[in-house]
Amino acid sequence: MSAFWNGWIIILTVGNILACFWLIWWTMRKRAGEASSGDVTGHVWDENLQEYNNPLPRWWLFMFYFTLIFAAIYLALYPGLGSFKGLLGWSSHGSQYENEMKAAEEKYGPIYKKFASVPVAALATKPEYGEAREMGKRLFLTYCMQCHGSDARGSRGFPNLADKDWLWGGSPEQIQTSIANGRNGVMPSHAHLGEETIANLAAYVASLSGREVDSAKAEAGKQAFTTSGCIGCHGVDATGNPMLGAPDLTDKTWLYGGSEGIIRQTITKGRSGKMPAHKDLLGDDKVHLLAAYVYSLSQ
Repeated sequence: MSAFWNGWIIILTVGNILACFWLIWWTMRKRAGEASSGDVTGHVWDENLQEYNNPLPRWWLFMFYFTLIFAAIYLALYPGLGSFKGLLGWSSHGSQYENEMKAAEEKYGPIYKKFASVPVAALATKPEYGEAREMGKRLFLTYCMQCHGSDARGSRGFPNLADKDWLWGGSPEQIQTSIANGRNGVMPSHAHLGEETIANLAAYVASLSGREVDSAKAEAGKQAFTTSGCIGCHGVDATGNPMLGAPDLTDKTWLYGGSEGIIRQTITKGRSGKMPAHKDLLGDDKVHLLAAYVYSLSQ
């Protein structure tokens, strides 16, 4: 923050507090000749019901004084005035947060650590590691259910983790890599192919999973699938490529929907999916348990 904006924020903040102090003082002071019960405004209803302009009760105005004094003390002790850090030097990312995280790591770290040397596959399948799976489940419900759902079956645009269909591979190592490092899946837009070619491609792709389509369109789409670059990601047989996160188009599992209309939309506009990396947030031991739980869902 530049010195100008720093000073500008301080002036605005302090000026507003002082202005509020003055306004309350001005409101509370008694003026010469002012009636104790307030002035009549001249508004009359039902023949004799008059509206008075009575001053606010003093106890009410003193409450405003209290809030302003509290604000002044708060801004002196904590950040709030430009780049001024406050007399206490408090920061949400400073020592308080670090101390809390350190204390949590000392308390809970050994609990996660005791399973770190056990292979993911063993944690996911062997009965004696039920505790580890429960810990992984709790981690999942904290960090993953927002996208994949509490039952891990996902929704449109978020994959189902409880089946055996995997974009980036479903081995323990691949799942652990996905959680730790994240994934970026991109289906580029192919609007340049034109509506007719896209409609033919959609018909062909839909036919691969057993849908009833126009056979002439599907045949034309098969040729376009080869010549328009689709095989570069999805393969000649359209079964996909886990190295690229390219889905298998021959099964009945669809991330965004498998109707001709949605397939046509996907080809035209493309898709972009991001799985954020969790390694820095959770650490290796928690990622290990989380991978074990996710792997267990498909076993």
